[in-house]
Amino acid sequence: MSQLPILGAAMTLKDVELNRDWLLEKPRDLELQDFVPAEVLCGDWQPLVERARQLLDGHQGRLGMHGPFMGLNVASADPDVRAVVARRMEQALDIAAALDITQIVIHSPYSTWMHNNLDNWPDQRQRVFEMTHQTLDAAVKRAEDQGCVFVLENIEDKDPAERRRLVESFNSPAFALSIDTGHAHYAHGSTGAAPVDYFAHDAGNLLQHVHLQDADGYADRHWPLGHGNINWRAFFARLAGITSNPRLIIEIRDKSQIQASAAYLANLGLAQ
Repeated sequence: MSQLPILGAAMTLKDVELNRDWLLEKPRDLELQDFVPAEVLCGDWQPLVERARQLLDGHQGRLGMHGPFMGLNVASADPDVRAVVARRMEQALDIAAALDITQIVIHSPYSTWMHNNLDNWPDQRQRVFEMTHQTLDAAVKRAEDQGCVFVLENIEDKDPAERRRLVESFNSPAFALSIDTGHAHYAHGSTGAAPVDYFAHDAGNLLQHVHLQDADGYADRHWPLGHGNINWRAFFARLAGITSNPRLIIEIRDKSQIQASAAYLANLGLAQ
């Protein structure tokens, strides 16, 4: 990155109303969070789409959405569960097509338990790959056709290389990596994973999305930036060597602190 990156944020449409001036002042990327619940995906989401179009009139950044994840495992061993997950991805792509959304965030299948047991059964590593492909192959192909990209976010991932290899196995421009800084910091503090900046180093130019949240290494805090102890200078130094232009999305619980979080990184000279 030759100049300071422009920060975006993850918000519901209600939050967009509160932060609209900030969102429109620069080409800030936006990740909509309204389309995660199954009851929304299976219901009449057209009014939400119309409201989004109204609120985002004049928005010049890239538009993404958080995809469905609640109770869903893309590498489930149960074919019925995989069928439900695949259906949810198709529903997310329907919404993406309606709003010209170009990125959908989904969750990694790797847990701490799985990490410690990948070599406890024959071919378990390959089995994770096979189940994920059975779940996502059709959705990834459709995403390619409509100009959308799924980005796989770390959750409990201890070894970022496992998730990277999974993404590489798709060999698709519609499947890339995401890093959640708070999740990575949790894994570092609680399970012995490498520091957050190592996740960026491993991802390299497969990285197309980042959730920026602060934490203490104990839990998934989603604190405003500067309220935890993540080494932001080290993380952004790693990002500086990445040329894939990942979306830098502030994802915190207290949406009233989005602009303060952006100002914190701006004061450090890391972003704008």
